[in-house]
Amino acid sequence: MPKEKPRVNIGEVIRTYRAQRGLSQGDIERRTGLLRCYLSRVENGHTVPSLETLAKIAEAMDISLADFFPGTETPRDRETQKMLGELSQDEIRFLVEIKKYSSTLSDGDRRLVLAMIRKMATLLPAPARKMVAKRAAL
Repeated sequence: MPKEKPRVNIGEVIRTYRAQRGLSQGDIERRTGLLRCYLSRVENGHTVPSLETLAKIAEAMDISLADFFPGTETPRDRETQKMLGELSQDEIRFLVEIKKYSSTLSDGDRRLVLAMIRKMATLLPAPARKMVAKRAAL
């Protein structure tokens, strides 16, 4: 007897990824040109988006199209999940906040921000420096 394939509620998956990234439907609307009411219908399971539309939504959330479908993990996905599992919720929130702004920065600005973080980390007391260094090595 063949195995039944798991059904994916694509709307729930989209909503989950969107929430994890701290994005609103309005943010996705601005990034994709898709109407907020359409996104709401997708997330609530009233409409199934085309593959092309899913690709737009994935790009807007900076994820791969494969992320919408269970069982399609790549080695990169597993590595990312492992790293995320080692971070505290505060660290994840901090990184999500950084991600919101990083796409608008030039490469030079990103290097400057990293240099500032490194400098600030060296000014920390020794116990805190060890913790920062340990996390940076991950």
